[in-house]
Amino acid sequence: MPSQKVLEQKQQAVAQLAERIQGSVAGIIVDYKGITVEDDTKLRKELRESGVKYTVVKNTLIKRAAEKAGLNGIDDVLNGTSAIATSADDYVAAARILQKFADQHDNFKVKTGYLDNEVISLEKIQSLAKLPSREVLLANVLGAFQAPIASFARAVQAIVDKSNEAAPAEEAPAEA
Repeated sequence: MPSQKVLEQKQQAVAQLAERIQGSVAGIIVDYKGITVEDDTKLRKELRESGVKYTVVKNTLIKRAAEKAGLNGIDDVLNGTSAIATSADDYVAAARILQKFADQHDNFKVKTGYLDNEVISLEKIQSLAKLPSREVLLANVLGAFQAPIASFARAVQAIVDKSNEAAPAEEAPAEA
């Protein structure tokens, strides 16, 4: 039987993880066994730079936190080594980074994930991983909005340039 102090620490860890899951838009659970410390350090750095929180957590704590957060359906993958990556505002960052890492490392596996508190399939995770980053998507949308305006501005500038070329030609004979 664990001591009262250990039990309180575990309950606090579950409460914090449940709050983190509820406050995130997306999360991925992975099996991290077999990766080197160097690879793990690079992975954590890339995740941190993208605003993704990555933590190694015991399976029972993940299970209890997920239940507390209302996230059901992940119990069957909670075996072996597990780590959870959560993102508070980017739907694709964790999936993109972790799936790319899993593709490059045979022992590292994506177990499951969720979007907006709903468990998603591995196929959906792989589809998310193929999406460009949020910044690239926003740039594409802005480019689409600016294209008609830029075309209009070029057309107006062409008219102005054409009228400026025609105006000096008409004035030249008048001076002679």
